[in-house]
Amino acid sequence: MRLHELGPASGSKKRAKRVGRGIGSGMGKTSGKGHKGQLARSGGGKGPGFEGGQTPLQRRLPKVGFTSIFRKEYAIVNVADLDRVFEPDEEVNPESLRKKGLVNRKLDIKILGNGELGKALTVKAQKFSKAAAEKIEAAGGKVEVI
Repeated sequence: MRLHELGPASGSKKRAKRVGRGIGSGMGKTSGKGHKGQLARSGGGKGPGFEGGQTPLQRRLPKVGFTSIFRKEYAIVNVADLDRVFEPDEEVNPESLRKKGLVNRKLDIKILGNGELGKALTVKAQKFSKAAAEKIEAAGGKVEVI
């Protein structure tokens, strides 16, 4: 077999139907759409949600949920992550968290209490869960809301 002998499998390629190319083509004049009617028009036919006149599913189902426009998004950091990455008596702030790769976007930071902390750290963040604040202070550290 040579490179110039390669080709698609027989029957896998089909020529495009060329409509509107004269009466001799068999697809001239009305281009296979018949005379007048909805399907003969440009953009004609039913939309994707049409169910034959029955009320479509997207209108039968109730609206669900609510999205607050005032929602505040936080970058989440757990106490276990602080224990793993930082040295004892080190100061933890948003810049140091970004440098160590715990937070990658410029969001406010919330410290959560998942895991254990065995080091005294000074932690500065925008928000703390109650459990996280208790664990940091129990390990001899300080919590500062900025």
